[in-house]
Amino acid sequence: MYNFYKLIFYITLVLGTLLAISSSSWIISWIGLELNLLSIIPLMKSSTLKSSEATIKYFITQAIASSILLFSVILISLSPQEFYSATMGSTLPMLMVMSALMMKMGAAPFHSWVPEVSSGLNWMMVFTVLTIQKLAPMVLIMYTAMILDFMFLIILLSSFVGSLMGLNQVCLKKLLAYSSINHIGWMLASLMCSYSTWLIYYLIYCLMNFNIMIIFNKFKISYLSQLNQIFSLNKAFKIMFMMNFLSLGGLPPFLGFLPKWMAVNQLINIDMHTMAFLLIISSLISLYFYLRITFTSLTLLTFEKNSKFTSNSGSSFVPISCFLSLFSLPLFPIINLL
Repeated sequence: MYNFYKLIFYITLVLGTLLAISSSSWIISWIGLELNLLSIIPLMKSSTLKSSEATIKYFITQAIASSILLFSVILISLSPQEFYSATMGSTLPMLMVMSALMMKMGAAPFHSWVPEVSSGLNWMMVFTVLTIQKLAPMVLIMYTAMILDFMFLIILLSSFVGSLMGLNQVCLKKLLAYSSINHIGWMLASLMCSYSTWLIYYLIYCLMNFNIMIIFNKFKISYLSQLNQIFSLNKAFKIMFMMNFLSLGGLPPFLGFLPKWMAVNQLINIDMHTMAFLLIISSLISLYFYLRITFTSLTLLTFEKNSKFTSNSGSSFVPISCFLSLFSLPLFPIINLL
């Protein structure tokens, strides 16, 4: 019976997202976001104290963002002429709409809740919060008249906060949360250039996160110190894990390099050379803590550890989907089609 209710909540979560992104009215989009929020709260709650704390933090943050969004939508409806006549939507209500949507997806400087919430959830819910829950806010930002200066600020803050704050993390859930903030900067930059580039980036990002988190969920891993012992009996699995993390860091020739290369190419085409340069620098910083994880699992062979983990048949468990994140060179002709 519990699994049946869980399935119902997952269905309404997806329906809320689809309602938000397919509506032509801001009010209906707000209703879709609220349906999405009310559906994910029961899924986040479990028997542990950490999950209860994370659920409350997530609910409060999303409720504040929804209130700001609804208030700004009411202001827009009260003065539609001023809103539509403004250059690039540079009005206070438009700024409030973008801020509320940035808060919902966890972009810097509205990011404080992301690592705290992620650290208290199980891996499948971490995947949901870091990937699926970003879809509706990003599509709604796509529909808005973007304030360029505000977008530039959000992109640069997200990319550098996500890369710098992840350097000293030992909790893998917080580390992937900061990685998500860094990728938000890249996705927003690609969103400003081309919708198709953003869609490719988003789908590849979801695939890479799924590959990594399904491994962590299988072996019940939450901290960096637990990585040394799970790959000692399966070298192929160790290499697959390392390649997926390097792919998430955007290192060529892995799949994660493809969307970043496309985003940089699009930014250069529209003469945003400075932003492309700063995004590349932030990506190099974030690549450091990906390399720290992969080098630890690749070079150290440790059998004596106090960390508990569940292996069972996990030594022979290699997700088939991991192979999809390996190499991107054969996919480069896609660039010519965009």
